[in-house]
Amino acid sequence: MTHSSSPTTGLLFALVSASLYGFNIVYARIASFAGASGSAIVVYRVFLMLVLVGIVAAVMRGSLKAAREERGTLILLGVATAFVGICYLSSVAYIPVTVAAVVFYTFPILIVLASPFVEGTKLTPSLLGVVAVATLGVALVVGPAFGDLDWRGLALAFGASIATAIQFFAAARCRRTGVMAKTFWIHVLVLPTAALISLAAGQLAPPSSLAAAPFAVTMTIGGYVFGFVLQFLALGRITAVAAGIIYCTEPVVAAIASALILDEVLSPLQMAGGALVLGAIMANVVLEQRRPKGAPLVPIAD
Repeated sequence: MTHSSSPTTGLLFALVSASLYGFNIVYARIASFAGASGSAIVVYRVFLMLVLVGIVAAVMRGSLKAAREERGTLILLGVATAFVGICYLSSVAYIPVTVAAVVFYTFPILIVLASPFVEGTKLTPSLLGVVAVATLGVALVVGPAFGDLDWRGLALAFGASIATAIQFFAAARCRRTGVMAKTFWIHVLVLPTAALISLAAGQLAPPSSLAAAPFAVTMTIGGYVFGFVLQFLALGRITAVAAGIIYCTEPVVAAIASALILDEVLSPLQMAGGALVLGAIMANVVLEQRRPKGAPLVPIAD
């Protein structure tokens, strides 16, 4: 695969992945209405991911061996992935979900600001402008009303944002280890973490509890599984900066899906926010296509 075609494929993978995550959130909410615990779904979907990867690896005789030089990066990636879920899930115990979402989606800004130090990316006015527009769009879509907010919730949501930025950078540098092996070892680290959180919250229900909303649970787990695989296929083809901006579509898709599936009405302000995010994504695609064809996707560290 050439460098010229790889970024385009990566952008498409990232866009589909973000959309699946957006739908995943909506169906997780439907499942919760039926009594299926969200934390239990997390545990069982991670367990299912491990089983599926094991089956696919056995059938295809694929290797689950991590590249020796990337094992440290994989550990960082697994820990960061676990912290994304831990911090984001915990933040909503102290602040409204919409506020947590806005704070969480500051991670594209963090990626751009850190990219000169991590990837050697040059910060251009056009790139900074795209990030600013995308972030504003996300804020308009989720439309929170800020009031008296608990600092613990804000700190946890911002912690999830930092962990996500680390996740994107680590995944973009983990290119020699196959997606199958990468997915397996990440979830080996995530599973015990998710299980401990569920036990501590008293919500680790038996698998039979998921039968309360079979379709919604299936859509939630399916959206996560396919979205996760596509996310790491994308991060092997595009920069963390480009991926961070593309993933701003997730809350937009969630808002639209909520309106269509849950009959939640979108306000004109939310529609305007969605238009800003989509405009920023199109601008980012143009900037990505202008990147020199011979330039590496991620500079190799000395």
